[in-house]
Amino acid sequence: MSMIRLRLIGNRETADSIISVLHGIDGIEHVEEIEDFMLGVRDDSSSAQLVDDNEGRVFMVEVDAPDDMRADAVRAVAETEARRLDAGLEIVDGEDF
Repeated sequence: MSMIRLRLIGNRETADSIISVLHGIDGIEHVEEIEDFMLGVRDDSSSAQLVDDNEGRVFMVEVDAPDDMRADAVRAVAETEARRLDAGLEIVDGEDF
């Protein structure tokens, strides 16, 4: 079983759309948005209230794929959907999540 971790940057509607599309991939049974309580903490207060701060949020998503073929499909579909919706996407490996 492969765990794919994604960081999405966009609005709630965008995140919901990408999560829904990932649920639709054959063989994918588990897609979960993860709460990260440290996301609201800023290291730099000089940029408070900038447009970038107000328009996008970071969403953390975990997807369990039963094999490497489906894991590759999850990555490809997430990238395609994020590009279509003009959202930021980072595929996170290891402990950096």
